Amino acid sequence: MSPSADRPHHKIWPARLPRSLVLPQTSLWFNLEVSATRYPDKSAYRFFGRELSFADLRRQAEALAGWLQAHGVERGDRVIVFMQNCPQFVIAVQGILRADAVVVPVNPMNKADEFGHYIADSGARIVITTADLAAIVTQADAALPEGQRLAHRLVSAFADALPPGQPEAAEMPSPAVWQWLTTEHALPAGATRWREALAAGCVPRPHASGPDDMALLPYTSGTTGLPKGCIHTHATLMHNVVGGALWGHGSAEAVTLAVVPMFHITGFVYSVLSGVAVGSTAVIVPRWDRELVGRLISRHRVTHWTCIPTMIIDLFGSPNYASFDLSSLRYVSGGGAAMPQAVAERLQREFGITFAEGYGLTETAAPTHANPPERAKLQCLGIPIIGADARIIDPETLRELPIGETGEIVSHGPMIFKGYWGHPEATKAAFIEIDGKPFFRTGDLGRMDDEGYFFITDRLKRMINASGFKVWPAEVEALLYKHPAVQEACIIAAHDDYRGETVKAVVVLREAARGHTSAQQIIDWSREHMAAYKVPRQVQFVDALPKSGSGKVMWRLLQEQESASLAAASKA
Repeated sequence: MSPSADRPHHKIWPARLPRSLVLPQTSLWFNLEVSATRYPDKSAYRFFGRELSFADLRRQAEALAGWLQAHGVERGDRVIVFMQNCPQFVIAVQGILRADAVVVPVNPMNKADEFGHYIADSGARIVITTADLAAIVTQADAALPEGQRLAHRLVSAFADALPPGQPEAAEMPSPAVWQWLTTEHALPAGATRWREALAAGCVPRPHASGPDDMALLPYTSGTTGLPKGCIHTHATLMHNVVGGALWGHGSAEAVTLAVVPMFHITGFVYSVLSGVAVGSTAVIVPRWDRELVGRLISRHRVTHWTCIPTMIIDLFGSPNYASFDLSSLRYVSGGGAAMPQAVAERLQREFGITFAEGYGLTETAAPTHANPPERAKLQCLGIPIIGADARIIDPETLRELPIGETGEIVSHGPMIFKGYWGHPEATKAAFIEIDGKPFFRTGDLGRMDDEGYFFITDRLKRMINASGFKVWPAEVEALLYKHPAVQEACIIAAHDDYRGETVKAVVVLREAARGHTSAQQIIDWSREHMAAYKVPRQVQFVDALPKSGSGKVMWRLLQEQESASLAAASKA
């Protein structure tokens, strides 16, 4: 197939959608200004029955922006947000944007050993967190050299956003989650309370950010080295904020479920930015809880749900499933893991809803591909979205491949990031030029059918996908090497019936530790030193790791052996 401006998917393009967008020439903050002016008393977020109006969201964000600027935050400075889904997350993001600064969202599952990298690499001097995570911030900060340490830590409690007393039964989470939300934690020495910062009365300077200013620095890991920051501007994010609403029938009448983690690019775009832009209402879920989710969809008549397929699988598995009223759902979309055919068919059969799978990366501000809800294909990434151009290339020759052939997916469009923070060589390596345009190399292998729909087939990069959480083996290996008993380690993917893939560590123990170290001890140590989704669920001890002539660990061989063992077991 020769390169052409008329791509195959244009023939089936929904008539209701434009091919490109005229984007607002404003910052993301201005979206809140507009919605707070249009719908001041409307609920922007609901959290266990307590509502946060658009006017209150703007007021608190402005108060936070004033506090940040009074404590040294200048235009372009990075501020870390380290917390689970909660109203304070959204207020923090909007406050940082109002202050003309840059949001650095960090996965709240990170441990102190991991968190220090985000402080040092981003150059952030302020972290906004919740009390349950404040000790991790303090520990990580203390381990850094003096010149890289934080200047301020702003600490909120979930109780700051909870209603007085207990929520009604339909809003009540599991006892364990409620205890987590309501447990009081001592304020670390030198930290500032959230309530005090908002009550300080600091007034921010006039807002100065424009479309081309950096707004977000989310981190993504790769095949080598530590996580790298992806530079996103107000404009790269604005494209998918505006385009996503058009694609998925978003409006001020929509009620969404904010359950995908907000630190993740998908949750950030759809639960933090998009709803604010269109004036919809989001029901926040801090942690996945299928019983609570079923009741919240019923109680609030949720219409739009962006999720990970494993969430739907788990919800269908609830013994109380029949009591949930899910009839309000109009648009269910997501990605991050494959949606099983049987589950997708059940969703169609029982609710008349086709799961609209999408595809994107942190580097692409969430989607570059999505299934049109009116013409979705199951187990398919979809077509390039508004403004996107995607091709399949030979990863070695970089030649564009014909329809049906498998190669690397590359993407071009206004949603693509501006580069890796502080890594110009990695940025250069991530792009190629086709037809005079820069295309981002996703590292994913796929094919395109004759209608322009894309299907993923494999990963060119070394990555494990555990229930939508992306685990980069090099990062886990680097942490495992800190274990005093580990001489060498190689991380591979193992099959898991629920997660799809899970993390397996193939370990060579130090001589003195052999016979004295168990697999469970490695797993328990890992739980203390890395995010839960990265922790090896399986550990295999070997005398030596296979290596190439140049001394590199042959991880592909170990991965192939694991796959062969699984195939043999299934036939037994």
